[in-house]
Amino acid sequence: MRSEAGAPTVAGVLSSDDVVATAQSIAAQQEASGAIPWFSPTNGVPGHVDAWNHVEAAMALTVAGLGEESRRAYEWLRGAQRPDGSWPAKWVLGEITEAGGESNHAAYIAVGVWHELLMTGDEEFALRMWPTVRRAIEFTLGLQTRRGEIIWLRHENGEASDHALLTGCSSIHQSLRCAVALAEHLGEPQPEWELAADQLGHVVAAHPEAFADKSRWSMDWYYPVLGGPVRGADAARRFDEGWDTFVVPGLGCRCVSDQPWVTAAETCELVLALDAAGDRDRALELFTTIQHLRHEDGSYWTGWQFENRRHFPGDRSTYTAAAVILAADALADASPGARIFKEIAGRPLGPSEASDPHACGCELVSVLQ
Repeated sequence: MRSEAGAPTVAGVLSSDDVVATAQSIAAQQEASGAIPWFSPTNGVPGHVDAWNHVEAAMALTVAGLGEESRRAYEWLRGAQRPDGSWPAKWVLGEITEAGGESNHAAYIAVGVWHELLMTGDEEFALRMWPTVRRAIEFTLGLQTRRGEIIWLRHENGEASDHALLTGCSSIHQSLRCAVALAEHLGEPQPEWELAADQLGHVVAAHPEAFADKSRWSMDWYYPVLGGPVRGADAARRFDEGWDTFVVPGLGCRCVSDQPWVTAAETCELVLALDAAGDRDRALELFTTIQHLRHEDGSYWTGWQFENRRHFPGDRSTYTAAAVILAADALADASPGARIFKEIAGRPLGPSEASDPHACGCELVSVLQ
């Protein structure tokens, strides 16, 4: 259900007022420019801004009814885009500190704009943001290999990095699906983007050799489900294989497998992945569990180091608050954008056949078999 103010309610866990308070904790840290950093200066250390987490925060603001703050965030991002379609990897207090452009950062603007269109129906906004989305997707696909994975970063000198990331590519898969839907909605279909998404989704699901080994990170465990390439029985099997490694009963999801540290953002992303895969009971249980990191002002501590029994790293981050809000909205399943991790323009997110099975070697394997 949703309140008259528009914020979702998760019965017995968070009220609509609770969700609004969480969104207000994000808005309180938004910079005058419209940029949303990971956190406002904490103990003298300012948080950085990156385009992916910035978009996630803007989406959460819209869900909770803080539309003006969300639009300021999108306008800032539109103005900060570089001619090649990318954004710097990091800003700190308005200064670029890492100039390379990450592919998943660029692509995620498509998810944000499609979500905003679903939530508000604002066609003028979509039209104004379309050139930004188009350039961002073209930048992203400029880093796609022939096999189908997408290299994670283009350095400031124009050279591409030498590897792809499973988490990043899983996110890009969802981004491409949203970009395709937006293009079709605006009457500028981009069929090559859909073929690129098909190939990428196949590689994420079937070619682990395409990606750098980041298996200690929980995101590499659940993101192939969250981004859509893995669903059904394969998703259930994936969850079962990593559950005991990453989920700490009564506390939440670890950030990495080898540290006694649970984080609210990863836990809520896992909630979204479970919910998208149809495992609502475990999703709701985890969402309820992670409320131990809620602060009295509605913000959320980033994480909990459970051996030392202290909040770590000691900040209350905007991206964490955003993940909580998006998870609440998905569980409530009542806003126009609540199903964005399940379906795009009425088409369920899910596995895809390779658009070029020869490029990834699957055609040859099929012949040999």
